[in-house]
Amino acid sequence: MEKILAAKLGRRDILAGSVATAALSLFPGAAFAAPTDTRLRDIARHQLDRMGNRIWVRDVVGLADFSLPSSEHRFFIVDMASGNVRRFYVTHGRGSDPEHDGWLKAFSNQPGSNATSRGAYLTRNYYEGKHGLSMRLSGLDRDNDNAENRAIVVHGADYANPDMIRTMGKLGRSEGCFAFPQDRLVEVIARMGPGRMIYADRLEGSAHG
Repeated sequence: MEKILAAKLGRRDILAGSVATAALSLFPGAAFAAPTDTRLRDIARHQLDRMGNRIWVRDVVGLADFSLPSSEHRFFIVDMASGNVRRFYVTHGRGSDPEHDGWLKAFSNQPGSNATSRGAYLTRNYYEGKHGLSMRLSGLDRDNDNAENRAIVVHGADYANPDMIRTMGKLGRSEGCFAFPQDRLVEVIARMGPGRMIYADRLEGSAHG
């Protein structure tokens, strides 16, 4: 998918941020042809209110519910106007699941922990790194304010593809990053482009209200 996008835009446009608009043209039909979920929209609205003007763009919010196992769709992109939700697989960090049974056991903000951090993130710029097309994040809470130092980002990975669930019963693990299936990455990054919020926690028992 990144090669398709690169062919449409060119490297400079991708890195400059034109990826979002162009990428959406690759997905036919309504961008949010998905069921509504008032609970998720309420959580998203609460977290937006909590973050205030630190979130620049408020049309959609990404929610990662780590009370669910990696074998389930647990990353939700919520359209704040309509309440429609798109669902995706996403990994957690190996330090959060040392037994690798597919369930997140603990969060950590410590460098070297290889764990997932809870809290609100601001999506930043696109770049090309060792995982290909990626998007940087800034942690906005005490529980994730080391995100930039830890290089916690959004990227694609083969170990995040659904084939892993069919063969292993779970996804692989990242080093704390939000890793998505390769064939869904552009859609996620396009929707969650710079200035938006990702909120990660066990959503039923959020540490942030």
